[in-house]
Amino acid sequence: MKRIIFNLDEYLMILMLAVSTVLIFAQVVMRYIFGSSLSWSEELARYMFVWQTWVSTGYAVKKRRHIRITSFVDLVTGAKRALLELIVLAIWFAFSVFLGYESIGLCKMLHAQGQLSTAMGMPMWIAYLSVPVGAIVMAYQIAREFARYLDDFRLNRG
Repeated sequence: MKRIIFNLDEYLMILMLAVSTVLIFAQVVMRYIFGSSLSWSEELARYMFVWQTWVSTGYAVKKRRHIRITSFVDLVTGAKRALLELIVLAIWFAFSVFLGYESIGLCKMLHAQGQLSTAMGMPMWIAYLSVPVGAIVMAYQIAREFARYLDDFRLNRG
């Protein structure tokens, strides 16, 4: 059970990718073979892609796959490098928390307005909820990474 929870982001991304692929394939078949298309499939695939993007931010932190410019960090080693990494992670964490907090306000506003998507009639706050979910998961993964670098800093310093 712990493994499922730890890898939930990965399972969600795989599921959403599979469903999106089937939806887009069905849309192409409907349009070119049957001459009519589904009104909602493109919109659902688009919102699923947005969710995949935001869910993958935490996954990328967990797997250490974010794009980084490391030319300055590569110049230092040992405790100085670990300290620099800690500073970068602290700034990144603060930004993720800020993004999550502010995007929750946006979701609340959309919920209060009752705005619906065009084709599916889905409440728009559900689509925008991907931002705070992704930012919070990313902040959690950054905190875990911070703890790892803190241990490295303590080991290299002593």
